[in-house]
Amino acid sequence: MPLELQNLTGGYTTVPIVQDINLTLQTGEWLSLVGANGSGKSTLLKLLSRILSPQQGTVLLDGKAIHSQPPNIVAQKLALLPQQQTVPVGLTVRQLVSLGRTPHQSWWQWELNAQDWVKVEVAIKKTQLEKLSDRLVEQLSGGERQRAFLALALAQEPKVLLLDEPTTFLDINYQLQLLELLKNLNQQQELTIVTVLHELNLAARYSSRIALLKQGHLWEVGKPEEVLTPNAIAQVFGVESVIIQTPVGLQVCAISAVSA
Repeated sequence: MPLELQNLTGGYTTVPIVQDINLTLQTGEWLSLVGANGSGKSTLLKLLSRILSPQQGTVLLDGKAIHSQPPNIVAQKLALLPQQQTVPVGLTVRQLVSLGRTPHQSWWQWELNAQDWVKVEVAIKKTQLEKLSDRLVEQLSGGERQRAFLALALAQEPKVLLLDEPTTFLDINYQLQLLELLKNLNQQQELTIVTVLHELNLAARYSSRIALLKQGHLWEVGKPEEVLTPNAIAQVFGVESVIIQTPVGLQVCAISAVSA
């Protein structure tokens, strides 16, 4: 079990945003966190990535509490692709991706060794950025830039990859490109993935399991067909819906807002 949450409670200052979360992820699983605005999705991801410290409870990575381990040790197994990245000026794609090897370097190392550079090139190839590797990051399109930061995360060689709304600023073409890429990594490398997604239909299409969050609590967890029911969607999102079977699996069709 690469990732386990035990009675996890946390938020900002002393105010808990998510409370009493218990959840276990298996190797090679893709879990999507979904819920209405303010339900605690991004807060939960920040607790998983050590950006926030828990007020109660524990996050275990390979059986060890992540908040009591050195950051570089955690970063060797867990990587985060945040919703908005700071685009470095003057760095090429290859230079950006090379930063992913930092957690594996000793403090006295200033240069990557030959093995590190091999892993950088592997990450670039996995994200199909070979033709863009010498281009400046600030010159990339939104979809290309997202892939570059994904390559940076992959260069860490994580067992668990966390992504906070990775499709938000992308058009539908780039959304599908990115999620298909993640699907291949998930299936071929057994990379465990946790995504925060606003789009229910993308979550249903790509996730092994979905965790529904409501007002900071875990409402329900299960396979898309188990948890994405009209009743659950009405309770969690306040929306009347019908479920449609399509060539890409279950999809949700929103009908109207549920009357208060």
